[in-house]
Amino acid sequence: MAVSHRGAISFGMVHIPVGLYTATQDNDIHFNQLCKQDGSRVKYKKVCAGCGKEIGASDIVRGFEYEPGKYVTLTDDDFEKAKTEKDRTIHILHFTDLSAIKPMYYDKTYHAVPEQGGDKAYELLRRAMKESGKVAVAKTVLGTKEKLLALVPTQDGILAQTLFFADEVKDAPKELAKPQVNEAELQMAKTLIGAMVQDFRPAAYKDEYRTRLWEIIQQKIQGKEIPVPQENSQTTIIDIMEALKQSLANVRGA
Repeated sequence: MAVSHRGAISFGMVHIPVGLYTATQDNDIHFNQLCKQDGSRVKYKKVCAGCGKEIGASDIVRGFEYEPGKYVTLTDDDFEKAKTEKDRTIHILHFTDLSAIKPMYYDKTYHAVPEQGGDKAYELLRRAMKESGKVAVAKTVLGTKEKLLALVPTQDGILAQTLFFADEVKDAPKELAKPQVNEAELQMAKTLIGAMVQDFRPAAYKDEYRTRLWEIIQQKIQGKEIPVPQENSQTTIIDIMEALKQSLANVRGA
């Protein structure tokens, strides 16, 4: 597995060399765009707006428009010059509770893996955070962007999860109403939740839609007719207490 970023976790005066490796992968079924008329691939070309010529990746540079139609170009060296030694490290700002970070702030997950010479300091940090019940809030520069990170200790290692900055997170589109609920309904809802409690087992959850889509693709390849799935009619229950009672009965029956 290729390393996405190399640096060091800065923990006070302690520096722990680590590599960041992506912790997730894309398993979606991907499609090509085809011409509806003859089934040929649709291609996208990058064309220079000035001369009209098609250009390749090696001919493209990044530019910042400082006035309409006027650009200043930046090279990879320019981006590197903007980085300080602090930017190249994963600098821990402070520690906090995992519950203090709202789920909406999480973006992408990496495995933070110790590099040569960093094993003992890495394990010390992992155990200290795990036994204290804390995560680290840190900053670094990944590629050409500064990133906020949460370093989360696990049973086996440390996860580095990139976080959105506050100005990147949108507020809810409207203020939510909080109507009164009676005590009987609340207790029944808690009972239903208690009856549905299970351990989180990642391997138990499958992408069923992707499986069905793959079956349809195979059937179409073989020229078979695709049956239309039967729609399950759902009954709308107005009485919340009755709905909770029926739900609880179904769970207990299962």
